[in-house]
Amino acid sequence: MLEIVLLAMVAAFLGLRLYSVLGRRAEQEEEPAVQRFESDDKPAIRPAAVPAPVPAPRAPELEGVMPAVERALREIAAADGRFNLAQFLEGARGAYRMILEAFWKGDRETLRELCDDDVYAGFIAAIDAREAAGETMDNTLIRIEEVRIHSAALDGRMARIALLFVADIAAVTRDSAGNVIAGSLDDAIESRDVWTFSRNVSARDPNWLLDETDEG
Repeated sequence: MLEIVLLAMVAAFLGLRLYSVLGRRAEQEEEPAVQRFESDDKPAIRPAAVPAPVPAPRAPELEGVMPAVERALREIAAADGRFNLAQFLEGARGAYRMILEAFWKGDRETLRELCDDDVYAGFIAAIDAREAAGETMDNTLIRIEEVRIHSAALDGRMARIALLFVADIAAVTRDSAGNVIAGSLDDAIESRDVWTFSRNVSARDPNWLLDETDEG
């Protein structure tokens, strides 16, 4: 009888020990995972902000140019890998001076190189009329104040760019005896001209020709 009582006491003791261990483990397993892995004291990790792309700086030659004209210039540059707007404008300045001085002096050869057929014909007609009247032009280009892009277009393979030239010119016309019959070398006048240059972008010749003149 005593042995039975002792065995019962041992069984009860082992049962209590087993319950105490398993009970605490079950309570720990029932705790939400959030409580074990998250803490209000730690800031949430956010993805690093991606910096916005910085736009490419605009070429100073395009300041004040209308969007449609700028698109046309980009089309010309895409069609002609050798086209450079800054170099074109610098070359146009030189061409403006050379053409004016050739016209004043009656230099047909230079005009032939720099103008297309229609513009060349117009210059030659004016030179012929001036020479027939015995008159000469004693003009001087004092300075080119401004060269501004007026318009641009790419029609097929033909590129055309119109520029506004603002210049100071001292203009004098003399008769056959050398007497001044118009103008004055002492008073320069402002000249505003819109000249259009053209070029076939597929041609090997990189030169642009003057194909239209107008007052600005």
